[in-house]
Amino acid sequence: MIFYFSGTGNSEWVAKNVAAKIGDRAVDICSLSGAPSLDGEKYVGLVFPVYAWGAAQPMSSFAKTLPQTSAFTFGICTCGADAGLTMKKLSSLFRLESCYSVVMPSNYVIGEDVESDEEIKAKLKRAEQEIETISAEILQKKRVYRVSEGSLKALKTNFINPAFNKFARSTKPFYADKSCTGCGLCERTCPAGTIKLVNSSPTWGKECFQCLRCINCCPEGAIQYGKKTEGRGRYNIKKYL
Repeated sequence: MIFYFSGTGNSEWVAKNVAAKIGDRAVDICSLSGAPSLDGEKYVGLVFPVYAWGAAQPMSSFAKTLPQTSAFTFGICTCGADAGLTMKKLSSLFRLESCYSVVMPSNYVIGEDVESDEEIKAKLKRAEQEIETISAEILQKKRVYRVSEGSLKALKTNFINPAFNKFARSTKPFYADKSCTGCGLCERTCPAGTIKLVNSSPTWGKECFQCLRCINCCPEGAIQYGKKTEGRGRYNIKKYL
């Protein structure tokens, strides 16, 4: 079984593609009510995005609940460039026999504008090729560590990532501009369950994973994060599939 967490669809796409190629199934961890049983599983995979050189918090929390298993275990992180020590940190929570990183289009429009359509399509094409290789190696139960850790990896994962989780996940800058229609998609799909409609306008609670699903998937592009996202594009993998 492959367990995944995904913000704007990158990790979901990877998880479902790998599952199809190895004859398994992919499950969104946000749909689970408790720790799953791993009895009888041939493979156990974790697929998730990297946020500031660390695993997305929902996946880290989920990995801690998993029992050890005799199944072949693997992890795949999706990232815009490099992953730091993400996979080694996660493997300390749940033993992973193979680890991979797959470069995907970035959705972090708080930090920078989206890439061009040409760049996005090129990344997705390269990712498809990488998924083919990864799936073949999983079927053979190869022990592989193919992760682009990048430079200053210890600094990024051990210091920048904790700072990101402590200071950069505030919900205060979120707001919906005048183009909001009150459709409620952000409320229905927020994995943290932190968005509520009040008088047909979204409001944010305290908890936020910084997956940016609300910003990138709003059909009107109405959700902003302070001034940082105004005038910037939005990324949703469904547009390119």
